[in-house]
Amino acid sequence: MSIIIAIDGFSSTGKSTLAKDLAAALDYGYVDTGAMYRAVTLHLLDHDIRLDDAAGIDGALNAIEIAFRSIDGRNTTFLNNTNVEADIRSMRVSDRVSEVAAISAVRRAMVAQQQRMGSERGIVMDGRDIGTVVFPDAELKIFLTADPGKRAQRRYDELRGQGKTVDVQEVVANLQKRDEIDSTRSDSPLRQAPDAVLLDNTNLSKAEQLAMLVALARVRMGDD
Repeated sequence: MSIIIAIDGFSSTGKSTLAKDLAAALDYGYVDTGAMYRAVTLHLLDHDIRLDDAAGIDGALNAIEIAFRSIDGRNTTFLNNTNVEADIRSMRVSDRVSEVAAISAVRRAMVAQQQRMGSERGIVMDGRDIGTVVFPDAELKIFLTADPGKRAQRRYDELRGQGKTVDVQEVVANLQKRDEIDSTRSDSPLRQAPDAVLLDNTNLSKAEQLAMLVALARVRMGDD
């Protein structure tokens, strides 16, 4: 049986990496919803659209087309047919994405796209509200968490690995800001669904947590 797997959790807990690896292990589709909100943020920044400009945001959303393509085996984000994968991972976008994602019009537009993407099931989707809003009936819901210091180090290492010069305190401040906005916004706040499996991966390797979720998914799929 094909199922929907929803992975939610805090920033820099490795949601996207885990979701991609799980999708590959199960031969499922994968949707990086965080990348979708980052793409919207990039578009608004590049076009100097203020976050309090409701008309401007509505117009932008009507002009935005987001798609995912596999390039050299890597899931790559395209905004209006332009590869923006590197641009959306910048601190410039990271500093504003939680504010953009809190805008109701943006959430409505992205949730509608996400629900269309998962309509045929057999998909892994990660984000902040997948198990609570996008797919509340998902057969398997995971909520990822990790020690804040560990999360900051992971994000710092990721950015340095991309050749970006960042200060670790800047990364810590960014994560604290995003946690606050994500958890307190009025529209679809970050929270653990009552039926979600809580996974603290502070001391787990990628292989260990992947093995745990593959086994759990097989049970939900009826393969075990």
